[in-house]
Amino acid sequence: MRLNELDERIVRALAEDARRSYADIGAEVGLSAPAVKRRVDRLREQGAITGFTVRVDPAVLGWETEGFVEMYCRHKTSPEDIRRGLARYPEVASASTVTGDADAVVQVFASDMRHFERVLERIAGEPFVERTRSVLVLSPLLRRYGSGSPA
Repeated sequence: MRLNELDERIVRALAEDARRSYADIGAEVGLSAPAVKRRVDRLREQGAITGFTVRVDPAVLGWETEGFVEMYCRHKTSPEDIRRGLARYPEVASASTVTGDADAVVQVFASDMRHFERVLERIAGEPFVERTRSVLVLSPLLRRYGSGSPA
């Protein structure tokens, strides 16, 4: 499904701040509040908008260490096996299958280095994992949420 320009502008406005009122979004895109609501309802029904959420800075939860783990899995490990195995870890913020040598890349948040190391050891100990390679984030430079591209 590809969004038309007006729907894309509405989605970008919601991705930037999902708490914005329909009237505020309507003023920005040139529609009435009821027209924006109808479009948002249609986009939800069609699955273009899958939900509304809050983004929390992991540091306020005490999770100040961030890293990425490349996972190299045993032969014939399915993406669903990887997803199911990683879903148990609250420290895992995201996981994706990837091209290249690794089978998946996992974003992990932890309270400190020792916590990160414990999570890494647990992930490496999963029966489907052959080996891992990790890097730690020094400074996040750019993060985009929801819209996928700059507004």
